[in-house]
Amino acid sequence: MSLDFAALRGNWNYPTSVRFGAGRIAELPDACRAAGLRRPLLVTDPGLAALPMLESARAALSDAGLGDALFHDVKSNPVLRNVEAGVAALRAGDHDGVVAFGGGSALDAGKAIAFAAGQTRPLWDFEDVGDWWSRANADAILPVVAVPTTEGTGSEVGRAAVI
Repeated sequence: MSLDFAALRGNWNYPTSVRFGAGRIAELPDACRAAGLRRPLLVTDPGLAALPMLESARAALSDAGLGDALFHDVKSNPVLRNVEAGVAALRAGDHDGVVAFGGGSALDAGKAIAFAAGQTRPLWDFEDVGDWWSRANADAILPVVAVPTTEGTGSEVGRAAVI
């Protein structure tokens, strides 16, 4: 018996809404709108930035009137300067959230950018120490739509970011 993976489709929440299945990337504009995004910043790494799949995603966003802004200064195992540069790009473009596209590094950087953009404290003031998370202004965290291109990290459903 063989399994037809192309026929698998589904939705679930845990508590993150997850869409999976062949061709679901066409729903990226709808996912952005569902998250309340009107001007997202697409965050990825330099390797993915040059690939056709990213160009297709940008075109879908642009065609839907959501723009095609791109930030791709994300390194493997992102560091603070990647997040700070992303926050600067987000603010300069008056973006209202992030589409994080890629593996764990791009997804973590995208989440950290969306988090840090609305905070008044430095990123390290929220490090996973004791109850430091309670210092965050939850209302200032921008929405994120995550598009994983690898399997295994689970970064697309977690609230933490490894920087």
